[in-house]
Amino acid sequence: MSKLNIDQKKIKGLFQDPKSYFLIPDYQRPYAWGNEECKTLWEDLFSFAFPNGDSDQFDESSEYFLGPIVTFKNSEGKMEIIDGQQRLTTLMLLLRAFYNRLDYMQDTNSKAMKADIEKCLWRADVFGNYKKDDLKINSEVATDEDKEEFLHILKDGGNDDMKSCYARNFLYFKKQIEQFINYYPTYFAYFPARILNNCVLLPIEAESQDTALRIFSTLNDRGKQLSDADIFKAQLYKHYSSLGKKDEFIATWKELDRIVTAIFHPTSGTPLDELFTRYMYYERALAGNKSSTTESLRKFYEKDNYALLKRETTFNNLVQLAYFWQDVYLQNRERFSDMVLRRLFVLNYAPNGMWTYITTVFFMKNKDADGHLAEEAFLDFLNKITAFIWAYALTNPGVNSLRTPIFAEMINIVNGNEIGFEEFKFNEDRFRTIFSTYGFSNNRAITKSIITWWAFSFKEQQLLPLETSFDIEHIYPKGRQQKENGLKDPNSIELLGNKSLLEQRINIRASDYRFSDKKRYYEGFSTNKDEKEGTKIKELQILSSANSDFTEKDIAKRNEDKQNGFVNYLASNNLIS
Repeated sequence: MSKLNIDQKKIKGLFQDPKSYFLIPDYQRPYAWGNEECKTLWEDLFSFAFPNGDSDQFDESSEYFLGPIVTFKNSEGKMEIIDGQQRLTTLMLLLRAFYNRLDYMQDTNSKAMKADIEKCLWRADVFGNYKKDDLKINSEVATDEDKEEFLHILKDGGNDDMKSCYARNFLYFKKQIEQFINYYPTYFAYFPARILNNCVLLPIEAESQDTALRIFSTLNDRGKQLSDADIFKAQLYKHYSSLGKKDEFIATWKELDRIVTAIFHPTSGTPLDELFTRYMYYERALAGNKSSTTESLRKFYEKDNYALLKRETTFNNLVQLAYFWQDVYLQNRERFSDMVLRRLFVLNYAPNGMWTYITTVFFMKNKDADGHLAEEAFLDFLNKITAFIWAYALTNPGVNSLRTPIFAEMINIVNGNEIGFEEFKFNEDRFRTIFSTYGFSNNRAITKSIITWWAFSFKEQQLLPLETSFDIEHIYPKGRQQKENGLKDPNSIELLGNKSLLEQRINIRASDYRFSDKKRYYEGFSTNKDEKEGTKIKELQILSSANSDFTEKDIAKRNEDKQNGFVNYLASNNLIS
């Protein structure tokens, strides 16, 4: 079991400990507290130190808890801060602001308080002299361009030219201190004294980084947990710094973060975690690993002291991969043909995310020197994985079952073979039976997947923006069936033959209308005030222009067409056994 050192300490006891030396490591996020957080801290501390605005009401035995500080001792013997960075940094700025003001005061209490703060901010030499350039805290945050201002403030008190969040918060505390002196001139030294002597922190020292991160995750349900990508950033930062490429790395990492934040919206982890996850599957395939059990992201990359991250090609590959997915989600017509973009649009409605992993592997293996793919080969690949993933989701529900065939094909790809899913092809009769008896309810992801595929099986269907919100439209409305019992088989209402994609903006208005009334919404119409645009779904346009009504017979016919169409799609991609 991991050992922990936990000992509640007053700020004075913790900061003045000669062994105290806090390091904000390179993988931490930049300092982010602003005026609101500082205002809350100041007001909370004031209310504690001066109950009801009265210094005499303060109880010398009372304590105010400021929260935990989670650290671990690194290989250099420094205490790396995992949790408490924002709080600790802000307290240091506050103490330095008090020190600046105390420097102008000559009374005994102020002099004593000034000496106390010196012991909190700076380390002493062998003769007991406190040196302002030997701070008790340091920041190595890789992506924080303003950290030098923080250190400058603690050393020298800063200057008026500083514009960072550190400087803004420091200035806020200086102004609050001046206002405090105006109201309580004789009690000034009591405020920092009560902060140092009566405010407590809970230092938790873990024996390793992993343990510290687990503790942070458990304790901190509101703050931003350090992600796997933050840890990887630290390793890359150290590596590129050793090569003399620190500034180049920082600039590229920021651009990488900007790109993936705009395009990835994972349900867990960060956008950068998602990028590293997608790339992991390529490296797994190169290693011939087709196990359906995947290890955690950090466990994968930390092998051999993060050897993969230090490989010359890895970071460049990650950058190229980010630009590839950016062009996918931005539907870049300069990079991809209309046919490819239409296939990619359909895949964005896949019943699970496995398509992104195998597509990443295909890209990494087949990209040319400029990061581009051959049009025909890429289009064939997209069609094949669409057909297979859609069909497999029907015959073998659950994303975990899809891992086995997908992981095997990933290895085929990196070995230069065409993907074929040879061991997983579909028996036509069995597939038709499953398709015809499957309950395509709206809450099943495959339902929207199938109707999106169907909409784009029409050659006339134009490419649509990925950000458009689509609902599942019941062409024969559920409300009409409930009121009129118009269908002989009530189950027909939920058949795929009765469902289509429809823009949410239209579906909200037209959902329960008869087909004859819906036609105007599908086609678009004019009012005295404006134009109401129709749907961009080509099949609905065709249905609307060719039919005056949509009946149970039409549902059955359209349902059969979809089944036959998809079986033909499987056959055209050589996926029927």
